[in-house]
Amino acid sequence: MAALDEVLDQYEGQEGALIPVLQRAQAIYGYLPPEVLEHISDRLGTPLSQIYGVATFYAQFYLQKRGRHAVRVCDGTACHVRGAGKIITALEKELGVQAGETTPDYRVTLEVVYCLGSCGLSPVAVIDEQVVGRLIPEKAVALVRELD
Repeated sequence: MAALDEVLDQYEGQEGALIPVLQRAQAIYGYLPPEVLEHISDRLGTPLSQIYGVATFYAQFYLQKRGRHAVRVCDGTACHVRGAGKIITALEKELGVQAGETTPDYRVTLEVVYCLGSCGLSPVAVIDEQVVGRLIPEKAVALVRELD
């Protein structure tokens, strides 16, 4: 936890340090495992329950190990009416996981989100930070197969 300790040293004694510390910890580990949260609690003197409260409130924080690739399929209103459900089903079948889960080999995490702000391109997904619009199930599956 040497890298985390360096981060904690930078924020020692600062008010409002919890969110930036959690962000940096997640950048180091890829997610926020329990032992990391406990270490942050000890070092900052912040109750563990408060740290979990913040980590579970904000969608940017992950308490489970995630895949090397993130696939986020929008199921907001515009995307839903244009077939997002079929895309989600096709990806679940291809990956062998349900939305919200990560493949056993930690290759892909599949998520459903509600509005990516690209309604004009619906249905839309974000694959590793790249927005892909006007998706059909076959195209979504092909894009996921190309990962790694």
